[in-house]
Amino acid sequence: MNIIIFGAGRVGESVAESLVSEQNDITVIDQDPERVRALEERLDLRGVVGNGIQPSVLAEAGAKDADMLIACAALDESNLVVCKVAHDVFHVPTTIARLRSPEFEEGSDLLGKSGFAVDHVICPEESVMRYIHQLIDYPEALQVLEFAQGRVCLIAVRATAGSALVGHTIGEFRQLVPQVDMRVVALYRLDAEMTPSASTRILPGDEVFILAANDQIRSVLAALHARDKPVQRVMIAGGGKVGLRLARSLIGQCQVKIVEASAKRCEYLASQLPSSTLVLHGDCTDEALLKEENVAEMDLFLSLTSDDEDNIMAAMLAKRLGARRVMALINRRAYAEMMQGSTIDIAISPAQTVIGELLAHVRRGDVVAVHSLRRGAAEALEGVARGDVKTSRLVGRRVEEVKLPKGARIGAIVRGEGRDAEVLMPHHDTLIQADDHIIIFIPNKRLVREVEKLFQVGATFFG
Repeated sequence: MNIIIFGAGRVGESVAESLVSEQNDITVIDQDPERVRALEERLDLRGVVGNGIQPSVLAEAGAKDADMLIACAALDESNLVVCKVAHDVFHVPTTIARLRSPEFEEGSDLLGKSGFAVDHVICPEESVMRYIHQLIDYPEALQVLEFAQGRVCLIAVRATAGSALVGHTIGEFRQLVPQVDMRVVALYRLDAEMTPSASTRILPGDEVFILAANDQIRSVLAALHARDKPVQRVMIAGGGKVGLRLARSLIGQCQVKIVEASAKRCEYLASQLPSSTLVLHGDCTDEALLKEENVAEMDLFLSLTSDDEDNIMAAMLAKRLGARRVMALINRRAYAEMMQGSTIDIAISPAQTVIGELLAHVRRGDVVAVHSLRRGAAEALEGVARGDVKTSRLVGRRVEEVKLPKGARIGAIVRGEGRDAEVLMPHHDTLIQADDHIIIFIPNKRLVREVEKLFQVGATFFG
């Protein structure tokens, strides 16, 4: 696809990095020449220096031939205007805007074709908040991702000694926990991917990715990881947009303390949150402050400031002082990969949490959901099988007959709609039917295009 990205900040850079690796033609627009030059040197893309809301700059970026514009500049108003200009002047088919304000809702008249012409809205802060919420609801998990409107979940969990399935082969799972229907789609041992088979033995420390129906998540986690007590006490370092959203969402669910360095921001936070939420003015890397506020009694410590180094230091300090579980918001991918699974239990990458939402709009064929795994190294994709035996590569074929690229695996099939929907863990002889939702694990992003082609319907297809 021919894609224009407006804004080369943290989100724009991550989006560009992800899309370039999939052989899209990418053009990035930004007013900062140094940022543009740095991206051009590092990635296979074209940069245009200028203000993207100006038609002349969009023309230079090739808007006339663009398939999509992704607006992720810092200001909502800039993103709204560039989408309007791209649609009205250059007839760009699809526009996506990063909007921080919750007052602009996707599908509203204001964002419709006669309004700002925004087809899809992304909000990294909201995505991060939802991501953290899943980890609070399921404290044993490293990642919880939903498919088929929440009916199926992909769970990443680190295996712990003494759990029901640890020390056993995957082939023994059904005998050991017959009441739980699940599928191991990926396994990482010491950061190296292993191809799971019936004879693969799960060892303590393994990172296991499992697909299961939503109502079986807790049973799956309990079978692989020592059960953690529910999260009740939370300390948040950083009262910015993400911190405030999260604190609001936890009202009535957890006891929350927020540590914020800006006195002015503290006043604002206090005015926005109930008195049950304690707002503290101070430095989140101050050992004396954390001790005084009983960080050792916290079930969860979250570092959510805008500074990666502060987040890493605060989370590591909180862990050393006794916090049960710590998470840090880390923008730089190299830092996130280095810190994940170290003293810091979970490194949260804001860009990666939103990439999945974006990729679902970029994908070809009937792809409805995409989730990035292991900080972008692998993906899980949900597509709908359309057509019939003659026009589809999927419909009317058994799972073993589907020509998947090496390493890709069909993990689950959701058949039917609404309350009648059925979650199937497919076997080699399971027959795929029209309108089945198929969830596929893809170990390497370079294989995505091949998987996408499976969901494209041809006029006639034989073979």
